[in-house]
Amino acid sequence: MKSNIYWKKNIRYITILLSIWFIVSFGCGILFVEQLNTIQIGGFKLGFWFAQQGSIFGFVIIIFTYIYLMNRLDNKLNNDN
Repeated sequence: MKSNIYWKKNIRYITILLSIWFIVSFGCGILFVEQLNTIQIGGFKLGFWFAQQGSIFGFVIIIFTYIYLMNRLDNKLNNDN
């Protein structure tokens, strides 16, 4: 029973986090680059920044978010004994 709950939540977390990464990397770096290039941060166009750095930063944040979520899920399921 716990295994089913664990894997359902795990797959849901992965799906949501990878969807966010797709939106940040593909959406902001490719699809919406022209609209984002009208905004500048530190002298660089925002679309360029997302294409070069944003998706990498987003992925690192997603990794730490996944670690946090899985630790919380592990603790919750282990404490329900």
